Amino acid sequence: MTKYLKQLTTNPKNDILAGMTVSLAMIPEVVAFAFVAQIDPLVALSGAFIIGLITAVFGGRPGLISGAAGAVAVIFVHMIQLGHQKGMLFDLPIENMGYFYLLAAVILMGFIQILAGVFKLGRFVRLIPYPVMLGFVNGLAIVIFWAQVKMFSHKTVQVSASGVKNYITSFMSGTELYTMIGLVSLTMLIIFVLPKINKKLPASLMAILIVTILVITSGLDVSTVGSYIREGGGLGLKGEFPTPNMELWQNLPFNLDTLTFVLPFAFLAASVGLIESLMTMNLVDELTDTRGDGNRECIAQGVGNITSGLLGGTGGCGMIGQTVININAKGRGRLSGIIMALTLLSFILFADKYIEQVPIAALVGVMFVMVLETFAWSSIRILRKIPRADAFVLIAVSIVTVVFDLAIAVFAGVIISALVFAWENAIRIRARKREKDGVLTYEIWGPLFFGSVNVFNEKFDVKNDPKYIEIDFVESRVSDHSGLEAIKNIVNKYNDLGKEVKLKHLSKDSKVLLMKADLKFSKMIVEDIDDPRYHLVEDPEKFKKGLYE
Repeated sequence: MTKYLKQLTTNPKNDILAGMTVSLAMIPEVVAFAFVAQIDPLVALSGAFIIGLITAVFGGRPGLISGAAGAVAVIFVHMIQLGHQKGMLFDLPIENMGYFYLLAAVILMGFIQILAGVFKLGRFVRLIPYPVMLGFVNGLAIVIFWAQVKMFSHKTVQVSASGVKNYITSFMSGTELYTMIGLVSLTMLIIFVLPKINKKLPASLMAILIVTILVITSGLDVSTVGSYIREGGGLGLKGEFPTPNMELWQNLPFNLDTLTFVLPFAFLAASVGLIESLMTMNLVDELTDTRGDGNRECIAQGVGNITSGLLGGTGGCGMIGQTVININAKGRGRLSGIIMALTLLSFILFADKYIEQVPIAALVGVMFVMVLETFAWSSIRILRKIPRADAFVLIAVSIVTVVFDLAIAVFAGVIISALVFAWENAIRIRARKREKDGVLTYEIWGPLFFGSVNVFNEKFDVKNDPKYIEIDFVESRVSDHSGLEAIKNIVNKYNDLGKEVKLKHLSKDSKVLLMKADLKFSKMIVEDIDDPRYHLVEDPEKFKKGLYE
């Protein structure tokens, strides 16, 4: 309990102000989420409140902000469209059927994420190489930057005869464009200058307030949160407290067809959501020099999505942009995420008229500063200093993140890094031969695994070698089943020619597996070895004890 209270907050003022700042920056992205997924903005805002609150209270990373994120929205777009079409094919056609399929997918997505946490799959994010992490951060910074550039435009909605909404975009020009650029620049200037004057005031929140007051008092005709929502076809921010959605149970057919329809989308959304959340958690770990609990975060994300689906909200995950804003605003505890969610709810319920007056330019300015602080500028300087393979992975992950999505980028980066690692280790294995008293010894150096098996086999001259052979693994490590099979095959080749083979310095696990495969290996494995190098590999603690006694 004491540990949890420390995680709740160590500086209430900073956490409260940071949470309020993030809630303001959350609204335009969540509304954009709704437009991408073609759902009511209030559905996305409800999801952001529910997921943000639950993960803040129960998640594995204080300071991490979760909500309705665009990475998940993209996955559900096609499903919602197909769901609308399926609804029209029922005996009694159901309007907006895609929405009910969305809620079912969000609930299923949550269960999948809970299972990932229960089976401790969250720890695998620690295996993501650093170049992949840098590429992820850079790519996401570019994606967020481009999303803000799109705010320099207007959206109009055209509804076809069949009821399908088409969004027409036109970019700003003339005085409107110059005004937008000026307000964005003013916001960024305040954020950069204010900390040099007074470090106690939250720069981002003050910048939003100052620019909003300036716009209201001067009567400038600019795009605001309210006009932005109405341009996308929404009615405004006014909503109700999320309650269980009974229409879901009345309209959604509970059968195998529904399960097979929503399962692929739910699984992909769960994977993308967890990857983005855990990668964001890793980033916060780096920024705060603390360590989060990935498995706990998986379960909290799952509970949040299940609850959101049951209460009529959409799915979400950790949001790197809002998380970075929170950390930069000195939000370190769970309280910052709780305040963010509660403030977002209060905006929806009570302060809709005020928040709708906030200029989009102020929020864009805050996000531009966040982009500048998120992008790993040091990665550009080190490109020529790090191995070419790592540089390639860094650039490739950045590009794939921008062109496709985060999940594909991370998977691709990990696969490329693993292949490069396997190749580099495969060519490191070598053998040194020495002959004494009619016995030819092969001293093996380097790891023996699936990637190095072919090179390992090429080291032996089975036909021309003498009758007695020793294979010494003191400087090698058998890493997988492929390595064991390679040993078995080479021994069998010698035995087929009537030659005797002895195996030295094998690790305990390798000995056990070889003898389980064939008892004849018990006669080939040399056990009585007095060599300190062997004990280093076999039992590091035993070696250390013998060395220092």
